[in-house]
Amino acid sequence: MIRPDRSSFHLRQLAKYGFVEEAGGGKGRARPWRMASVGMDIASTHDDPETEIAATAVVRLIRERQLDRFRTWEETKASYPRQWREAASNSQLLFHVTAEELAQLNDELLAFLRPRFLERRNDPALRPPGAVPVEMVMFSYPLTLPPADDDDREATS
Repeated sequence: MIRPDRSSFHLRQLAKYGFVEEAGGGKGRARPWRMASVGMDIASTHDDPETEIAATAVVRLIRERQLDRFRTWEETKASYPRQWREAASNSQLLFHVTAEELAQLNDELLAFLRPRFLERRNDPALRPPGAVPVEMVMFSYPLTLPPADDDDREATS
């Protein structure tokens, strides 16, 4: 538990790294804060092995919590209205792409989603009636190692 006299320190640290921001309207020590983003992208590829291990552990923890929320959805979805059960998705795709194409696809999907729904996160007045928080988790990863000649080309480029 964060002691009240230390919470401002922790909130400033979170703000320093872009997780929260002051919401305005507070006075003195009673300053409201809000989340500054709707998601995050934690790079798990680093030159420093210890940093890569730590980043991978953080990502694993976050993904486990997301999968727990998905399991909860699966266990309780019968209690949701039919419209929400039909709108929710549990999809899986398999396709062949290059590393460059995969990076481009991920960038394009995020570029489509972020501006379309980002404003609603911080301004409830922009949310249409009936809107609720929805979590979308997207994984994209190769299922096999690329052919050796692909790695050789990357190393010489």
